[in-house]
Amino acid sequence: MSELTLNVVRLGLLALLWAFVFSVVGALRSDLYGTRVLSRSPSQSRRSDTRSARTPRGKGSKSPMPTHLAVVAGSLRGTTVPLESGGVLIGRNPECSLVLTDDFASGRHLRIYPGSDAWYADDLDSTNGTFVNQQRIDTGARLDVGAQIRIGQTIIELRR
Repeated sequence: MSELTLNVVRLGLLALLWAFVFSVVGALRSDLYGTRVLSRSPSQSRRSDTRSARTPRGKGSKSPMPTHLAVVAGSLRGTTVPLESGGVLIGRNPECSLVLTDDFASGRHLRIYPGSDAWYADDLDSTNGTFVNQQRIDTGARLDVGAQIRIGQTIIELRR
Protein backbone atom coordinates (compact mmCIF):
# COMPACT_ATOMS: atom_id res chain seq x y z
CA MET A 1 0.00 0.00 0.00
CA SER A 2 1.42 3.37 -0.95
CA GLU A 3 2.13 6.11 1.54
CA LEU A 4 -0.46 8.40 -0.07
CA THR A 5 -3.24 5.79 0.30
CA LEU A 6 -2.30 5.19 3.92
CA ASN A 7 -2.44 8.96 4.68
CA VAL A 8 -5.85 9.28 2.98
CA VAL A 9 -7.23 6.37 5.05
CA ARG A 10 -5.83 7.92 8.25
CA LEU A 11 -7.40 11.30 7.41
CA GLY A 12 -10.76 9.65 6.66
CA LEU A 13 -10.74 7.80 9.97
CA LEU A 14 -9.81 11.00 11.78
CA ALA A 15 -12.71 12.85 10.12
CA LEU A 16 -15.13 10.05 11.11
CA LEU A 17 -13.85 10.17 14.69
CA TRP A 18 -14.45 13.94 14.91
CA ALA A 19 -17.93 13.59 13.39
CA PHE A 20 -18.74 10.99 16.06
CA VAL A 21 -17.38 13.23 18.84
CA PHE A 22 -19.47 16.20 17.64
CA SER A 23 -22.64 14.09 17.42
CA VAL A 24 -22.11 12.81 20.99
CA VAL A 25 -21.51 16.34 22.27
CA GLY A 26 -24.69 17.54 20.49
CA ALA A 27 -26.75 14.73 22.02
CA LEU A 28 -25.37 15.46 25.49
CA ARG A 29 -26.05 19.17 25.07
CA SER A 30 -29.68 18.59 24.12
CA ASP A 31 -30.12 16.19 27.06
CA LEU A 32 -28.58 18.61 29.53
CA TYR A 33 -30.26 21.81 28.39
CA GLY A 34 -33.42 20.42 26.74
CA THR A 35 -35.50 22.45 24.34
CA ARG A 36 -36.21 26.11 24.80
CA VAL A 37 -39.84 26.63 25.73
CA LEU A 38 -41.38 29.93 24.71
CA SER A 39 -44.18 31.19 26.91
CA ARG A 40 -47.12 32.78 25.17
CA SER A 41 -48.50 36.05 26.43
CA PRO A 42 -52.22 36.51 27.15
CA SER A 43 -52.55 38.86 24.16
CA GLN A 44 -51.35 36.07 21.84
CA SER A 45 -53.86 33.63 23.30
CA ARG A 46 -56.68 36.15 22.75
CA ARG A 47 -55.61 36.52 19.11
CA SER A 48 -55.59 32.75 18.68
CA ASP A 49 -59.12 32.57 20.15
CA THR A 50 -60.39 34.92 17.46
CA ARG A 51 -58.76 32.76 14.79
CA SER A 52 -60.60 29.70 16.09
CA ALA A 53 -63.83 31.19 14.78
CA ARG A 54 -62.49 30.51 11.28
CA THR A 55 -61.95 26.82 11.99
CA PRO A 56 -63.48 24.61 9.30
CA ARG A 57 -66.71 22.92 10.25
CA GLY A 58 -68.25 19.77 8.88
CA LYS A 59 -70.88 20.36 6.25
CA GLY A 60 -73.77 18.01 6.53
CA SER A 61 -72.10 15.94 9.27
CA LYS A 62 -74.22 14.59 12.12
CA SER A 63 -71.90 15.69 14.93
CA PRO A 64 -70.31 19.14 15.03
CA MET A 65 -66.59 19.38 14.38
CA PRO A 66 -64.28 20.01 17.35
CA THR A 67 -62.92 23.55 17.66
CA HIS A 68 -60.09 23.20 20.18
CA LEU A 69 -57.81 20.85 22.10
CA ALA A 70 -57.82 20.79 25.90
CA VAL A 71 -55.09 19.23 28.04
CA VAL A 72 -56.97 17.22 30.68
CA ALA A 73 -54.02 15.46 32.38
CA GLY A 74 -50.32 16.16 32.70
CA SER A 75 -48.17 19.15 33.56
CA LEU A 76 -50.08 21.49 31.20
CA ARG A 77 -53.54 20.58 32.54
CA GLY A 78 -56.07 23.32 31.74
CA THR A 79 -54.27 24.53 28.60
CA THR A 80 -56.40 24.90 25.47
CA VAL A 81 -55.31 25.33 21.86
CA PRO A 82 -57.68 26.24 19.01
CA LEU A 83 -57.79 23.90 16.02
CA GLU A 84 -56.73 25.93 13.00
CA SER A 85 -57.27 25.15 9.34
CA GLY A 86 -53.50 24.76 8.84
CA GLY A 87 -53.38 22.01 11.45
CA VAL A 88 -51.77 21.73 14.87
CA LEU A 89 -48.30 20.41 15.64
CA ILE A 90 -47.70 18.94 19.10
CA GLY A 91 -44.33 18.11 20.65
CA ARG A 92 -41.41 19.44 22.69
CA ASN A 93 -39.97 21.78 20.04
CA PRO A 94 -40.72 25.49 20.46
CA GLU A 95 -42.06 25.56 16.87
CA CYS A 96 -45.06 23.43 17.90
CA SER A 97 -48.52 24.91 18.49
CA LEU A 98 -48.71 22.99 21.78
CA VAL A 99 -45.28 22.71 23.42
CA LEU A 100 -45.26 19.76 25.80
CA THR A 101 -42.99 19.47 28.82
CA ASP A 102 -43.57 15.71 29.02
CA ASP A 103 -40.33 13.66 29.09
CA PHE A 104 -41.96 10.97 26.93
CA ALA A 105 -42.86 13.37 24.08
CA SER A 106 -40.69 13.71 20.99
CA GLY A 107 -39.64 17.03 19.49
CA ARG A 108 -42.27 16.77 16.75
CA HIS A 109 -44.62 14.15 18.10
CA LEU A 110 -48.08 14.52 16.56
CA ARG A 111 -49.79 16.43 13.77
CA ILE A 112 -53.55 17.07 13.80
CA TYR A 113 -55.09 18.32 10.57
CA PRO A 114 -58.55 18.82 9.07
CA GLY A 115 -59.99 16.49 6.47
CA SER A 116 -63.12 16.94 4.40
CA ASP A 117 -65.41 15.49 7.07
CA ALA A 118 -63.37 15.27 10.31
CA TRP A 119 -60.02 15.96 11.97
CA TYR A 120 -57.22 13.42 11.62
CA ALA A 121 -53.97 12.70 13.47
CA ASP A 122 -50.56 11.46 12.30
CA ASP A 123 -47.92 10.19 14.69
CA LEU A 124 -44.63 11.68 13.42
CA ASP A 125 -42.48 8.59 14.08
CA SER A 126 -42.31 9.38 17.78
CA THR A 127 -40.22 7.19 20.05
CA ASN A 128 -42.95 6.34 22.59
CA GLY A 129 -45.96 6.46 20.28
CA THR A 130 -49.32 8.19 20.36
CA PHE A 131 -52.54 6.64 21.64
CA VAL A 132 -56.06 7.70 20.69
CA ASN A 133 -58.72 6.22 22.97
CA GLN A 134 -56.19 3.62 24.26
CA GLN A 135 -55.19 2.46 20.73
CA ARG A 136 -51.76 3.19 19.27
CA ILE A 137 -51.96 5.13 15.99
CA ASP A 138 -49.68 5.68 13.02
CA THR A 139 -51.19 7.91 10.34
CA GLY A 140 -54.67 8.99 9.33
CA ALA A 141 -56.42 8.28 12.65
CA ARG A 142 -59.87 9.88 12.68
CA LEU A 143 -60.59 12.13 15.66
CA ASP A 144 -64.13 12.82 16.85
CA VAL A 145 -65.36 15.17 19.57
CA GLY A 146 -64.33 13.74 22.93
CA ALA A 147 -61.43 11.68 21.54
CA GLN A 148 -58.58 11.43 24.05
CA ILE A 149 -55.01 11.56 22.78
CA ARG A 150 -52.27 10.30 25.12
CA ILE A 151 -48.68 11.38 24.62
CA GLY A 152 -46.58 10.04 27.49
CA GLN A 153 -48.34 11.24 30.63
CA THR A 154 -50.20 14.06 28.89
CA ILE A 155 -53.80 13.50 27.83
CA ILE A 156 -55.38 15.85 25.30
CA GLU A 157 -59.08 15.89 24.46
CA LEU A 158 -60.88 17.27 21.39
CA ARG A 159 -63.71 19.59 22.35
CA ARG A 160 -66.31 21.85 20.74
